[in-house]
Amino acid sequence: MMFPAPRPQPPRFPRTRLRSFPSGQRTVRAVRFNVDGNYCLTCGSDKSLKLWNPHRGIILKTYSGHGYEVLDAAGSCDNSQICSCGSDKTVVLWDVATGQLVRKFRGHGGKVNCVQFNEESTVIVSGSIDTSVRCWDCRSRTSEPIQILNEAKDGISSVKVSDHEILSGSVDGRIRRYDLRMGQLFADFIGSPITSVCFSKDSQCTLISSLDSTLRLLDKETGELLGEYTGHRNTDCKLDCCFNESDTHVVSGSEDGLVYFWDLIEGSCTLTLPVGKGVVQSLSYHPTQCCLLTATEDTVQLWGDDSEEATTQTPS
Repeated sequence: MMFPAPRPQPPRFPRTRLRSFPSGQRTVRAVRFNVDGNYCLTCGSDKSLKLWNPHRGIILKTYSGHGYEVLDAAGSCDNSQICSCGSDKTVVLWDVATGQLVRKFRGHGGKVNCVQFNEESTVIVSGSIDTSVRCWDCRSRTSEPIQILNEAKDGISSVKVSDHEILSGSVDGRIRRYDLRMGQLFADFIGSPITSVCFSKDSQCTLISSLDSTLRLLDKETGELLGEYTGHRNTDCKLDCCFNESDTHVVSGSEDGLVYFWDLIEGSCTLTLPVGKGVVQSLSYHPTQCCLLTATEDTVQLWGDDSEEATTQTPS
């Protein structure tokens, strides 16, 4: 006897606001989950970087050491360190447990917009308005970059790092993918200033957000356009985009105070999440759960599925 195949489960969305808390940073420039989603980082225009338990809305530590506003941050693979960057042209490495500044890297000629660790958290990759992507050795005593990638013709707005690749987006309208194993550079021309880039979780595709209010999904190897996603507004600000935890939907902030979700395959808008009146400048999706962080003005919000809330854990 043949039994019918089970019906596929409907997609889950983080529709419910679980927490909303003021950051105390005047304007939140970036919000980021850590590698396992137990805590998050916020960067502010008050020159501070804060470590949060977002499930409780509690500040765990505040890191101060930048001379101007902090624009981006990322946590290491073992949650022991944080890297950050800002308008003071520096990249800073922090110790999570002590809150102390470990090392400050100088060399960029303008504000540093974005920063990422490599997978082993031994190298920090940063992108700056000075048109360069720079790589810094966390274990070295020198503050000089170990590599400078300066093919861009305008400022770098976004960088992402995989096990052997660096993906960068530039205001010159091009995305550049550096294959570090092969020593090769691949570039695709979008035509509009790029605000955000990311890899899909299977590393087969790249997602690009640009100032023509369009997200584009490209095949990583061939550069073929696989999909376009429109309906949101992005003409003036640097906004984040990402995939959800299962790579089934594309997510982006918008200048109209909403977060937009699109079906990855069909390209149709499946959900608009009302976050606030201001620009949803930054967002971060939980690595494994249906859970989303958003930042607008001074407020950070945690969104989850109706049926469950993410387990609260505090990093050591």
